[in-house]
Amino acid sequence: MSRSKTEKGTAIKQIEMRRCVVCRQVRHKSELLRVVKSAENFSLDLSGKAGGRGSYVCKTGECAAKLFKRRNFDKIFKVKLPSEIYEKICAAVE
Repeated sequence: MSRSKTEKGTAIKQIEMRRCVVCRQVRHKSELLRVVKSAENFSLDLSGKAGGRGSYVCKTGECAAKLFKRRNFDKIFKVKLPSEIYEKICAAVE
């Protein structure tokens, strides 16, 4: 994220907020898990800094269960994700 400046020129760090693809709530980036689509494959990005197109899901069991049932990431990335990615998300939440 970029930094904005106040009237006196000092930098203010912006809060990094992202939206969960399941419940659609906006939360701080640290409260979410990121799935990344890179050129070669899909992966669960625990650092939050991997390159590629990313989408987020809450670290709650409820959102993970709905994600597994609805397969939201298939719609977002417009390709069928391997089941192991959904399983990794469920395991990371628990």
